[in-house]
Amino acid sequence: MDKENIFRNHYVIAGPCSAESEKQVLETARELAKNPSVKVFRAGIWKPRTMPGGFEGVGNIGLEWLQKARLETGLPICTEVANVNHIDKVLKAEIDIIWIGARTAVNPFLIQELAEALRGVDIPVLVKNPINPDVKLWIGAIERFMQSGIKDIAAVHRGFYYFDQKRFRNAPMWEIPIALKRLMPEIPIIVDPSHICGSRKHLSFISQKAYDLEMDGLMIESHINPDEALTDKEQQLTPADLSRMLDKLVLRDFLVEPPDNLEKLRSEIDKLDAAMLELISQRMALIEKIGEIKKDESMTILQIDRWNSIFSERLENGINIGLDKDFLKTLLQLVHKESIRVQTDILNRKK
Repeated sequence: MDKENIFRNHYVIAGPCSAESEKQVLETARELAKNPSVKVFRAGIWKPRTMPGGFEGVGNIGLEWLQKARLETGLPICTEVANVNHIDKVLKAEIDIIWIGARTAVNPFLIQELAEALRGVDIPVLVKNPINPDVKLWIGAIERFMQSGIKDIAAVHRGFYYFDQKRFRNAPMWEIPIALKRLMPEIPIIVDPSHICGSRKHLSFISQKAYDLEMDGLMIESHINPDEALTDKEQQLTPADLSRMLDKLVLRDFLVEPPDNLEKLRSEIDKLDAAMLELISQRMALIEKIGEIKKDESMTILQIDRWNSIFSERLENGINIGLDKDFLKTLLQLVHKESIRVQTDILNRKK
């Protein structure tokens, strides 16, 4: 495996959600190997489900099928580990890459055990985001493997669980991987459109979005016969459909010298941002004065009629000048939340 390019430059990992049979694994791997964009073959062999009783993976025999797939296709092989016993098995089988699942990444105690089991081992590790949108927890999991000596590490963005599921199975919440990229620029980020989408419908959209946001690659589930898959059949593509989707993606350069007109626009944005922050600071200074008055007059912090009036008026004004309604709602609620916090601190301040 080319160490210099690992997990970079539109790195694509593909394969079935679950290894189900030797025939299924080998046929899928053979077809995926025909696409030069696919760099790694993946398949889960231990698949504990949310509820017991369903298909929970083939277990150790799946490692032998992965080895055969590598021997026949030349593709490196990758699977998930969730406990120390799994690590022992994959190391003995000389699996090329392992990934840590979202339900595992949420548990620092378990992550520490896995990291210790890998101390001194030269194997690339992929760390999926925890199921809840906590960038610090994600970073902590990555850092535990770094501290154990793992050199090739990448994060996998697979979206975040949310109760009110609508368009996607897991909310993309792009601000979280973007924050990770800002805080840990040395860590590549692979996007998992399959688990974000939960269906084939939006895979192309999420994949393109990932590349447009300078993410480093994709992990996509592909099955030789998705409709017969034992797990997550709705979100898997045939290798042929995957190839067609990848061919349509627009791959943009990560590092391009910006043209002069772009730099001028960025300069204007910098000025506006500075002015915006100054205005917010002035607004908060007024909020502090209002908080002092409310304290002196023994008034409640929340004046609901005033807030409802402000919210409706600002929302209408913003929409009229072309701002997005949902963005405005979020912005106004954030400003109001901070205003409440400031006034609460004043109210609790001792004289």
